[in-house]
Formats: sequence, C-alpha cells, structure tokens
Amino acid sequence: MLSRTADHLYWMSRYTERAENTARMLDVSYQMSLLPQSDQAATAAWRAMLEISELSEDFATKYSAVTPANVLNYMTQDMDNPSSIMQCLRAARENARAVRGAMTTDLWETVNTTWLDAQRQVGQGLLKIAPTAFFEWVKFRSHQTRGVHIGTMMRDEVYHFIALGTFVERADNIARLLDVKFLAAKEHTGDTLAHVEEFYFWAAILRSLSAFENYRKVYRNVITPERVAELLILRWQNPRSLTACLGQVVDLLHKVRNSQSGATELEARSILAELRDLEIHEILERGVHEYLTAFIARISVLSANISHNFLLPLEPESNQTN
Repeated sequence: MLSRTADHLYWMSRYTERAENTARMLDVSYQMSLLPQSDQAATAAWRAMLEISELSEDFATKYSAVTPANVLNYMTQDMDNPSSIMQCLRAARENARAVRGAMTTDLWETVNTTWLDAQRQVGQGLLKIAPTAFFEWVKFRSHQTRGVHIGTMMRDEVYHFIALGTFVERADNIARLLDVKFLAAKEHTGDTLAHVEEFYFWAAILRSLSAFENYRKVYRNVITPERVAELLILRWQNPRSLTACLGQVVDLLHKVRNSQSGATELEARSILAELRDLEIHEILERGVHEYLTAFIARISVLSANISHNFLLPLEPESNQTN
C-alpha cells in the first residue's frame, strides 16, 4: 500500500476516535458541573479537560477565564483547535475524501454524513440547547463509523490501518484521562470529601469510558481508585483498557509489518508484555501519575515510529500530537 493512502486511512480513524473521546470527556465534565460543588472545584475540573489534551496554553491565548461556556466552545467548535470535536470530524472527512476509492461506499458516506450533520446540528444551536444530546450524537456516529468499518470492509491492509489508528488514539486518550483524573484526586488527599462526592468522581471516570457496568460486573461492590485503575489499565477483558488497546496494536502491527517495522513491533510487544506482567499494587507503589506519564511518552514514540515505518513523515503543522 502507498504510504499516502495508509496515512489518510490511519488519521481518518484517529480523528474519529479523538472526536468521540473528547465528547465523552466533555459530557462527563458537563454533567459533573451540575452537581453541588465549590467554584474552585468546578474551575479545576474544566481546567483538567484542557490539560488532558495539553491545550491549556493555547486556550489561555484566546480566553481570559476558564468557564464552562469557554471550554465547551473551544473543545467543540473552535476550528483553530486541532482537538476540537468539529475540527476532528472535518479532518476525518478530509482524510477519507482523499482515499474514498480505497474504502467501501458505506464507510465513505458514513464519515461524510457525520461531518455534514455535525455542521447542521451546531448551526441549529444543539450544542447550546442540549450539550449532552450533542455529545451522545458524536459518540453514536463514531460507533456507527466503526461498525460500518467492521461490517463492510475486506480484511486487508486498508482495514488494518484504519483499526490501527483507532487503537493508538484510544490508548493515548485513556492514559491522558486517567493521568489528569488521578492527579486531581491526589490533590484532595487529607481533605474530608463526602462519600457521595468520591463516588460520583470515580463513577464519572468509569462512565466516560463506558466502563461503569463492566466495573460492577467485575468487582460488584464499592468503587475504589485502586480498582478503577486496575480495570482501565490492566484488565484485558475491558475493551477500553490500556492492555486491550495495546493487544490490538500488537496484532495489527504484525499484520501490516514490512521490512523496516520490526523494531516498532518489538516496542509495542514490550509495552504490552509490561502491562500483562504488572500487578496494580506495583503501579500504585510507583505512582499512577509517574506510570502513566511514562506510558504516554512510550505511546508517543511508538506513534512516531509507526509514521516513520508506514506513513508520511510527520510535520509540525500537520496531523498533530503523536
């Protein structure tokens, strides 16, 4: 496959996944903001939303204050923000358009319609009228795109590069979300948080990754930070755990391997082997923040190597981060 074709397919799925993950995080942040809390806690929660994507500095150049309205606008429809939902959907559509002949008509029409409908919904004010409904719609369209990909595409290199983009992006996003949320929880050490506040904090993280019911199925009783970390980092049975994502990345790299990708595949296998060998108490002893920071750095290197081995060279102004 031509590097240019693989590049467009890979980034089409990365941007689709990024739009979904951003919608998930914004939805939870918005719903949590409706609960009784101090102004300081509310502001910290919205600031964390920016920190997840490393966008705090860029946000500060455009807005004088971290408010729900400002963050929602910046993370949903600011076309200068490469991680905003609308920019991600646009980028996914443009990448798909460039190689529409490589995919099924069903997949192209799904991606294209998503972008057209997103513009219509934002133009009609759905984001302001019912933010949660808009975020649910973004999630649904991402699920639909993934379903059409799985249900209509030949199991060839086109299929594999689309899937590879999904799981690299998902692993990066999950690690960033957990890192920011566990750091936020650590700031409360020594405070006497009400049990209900702790429950909603950890339950919100689980719900943002569609893992609340999975948690109940595995652990059944109270929600604890240790078990949340175990489910979302180490449990391969949970489809949005880091272990599950890396398992998919390793399998896909093996399927698209070429003469120069051996070291990249080996690095992915090394990350996966470490995840499978770790116990949650080892991560907690090292520090969740320290572990996840190192993980994010390794995923960034892995992503750069994937681009070097299979795709077009990354440029500072092009397909951003990772």
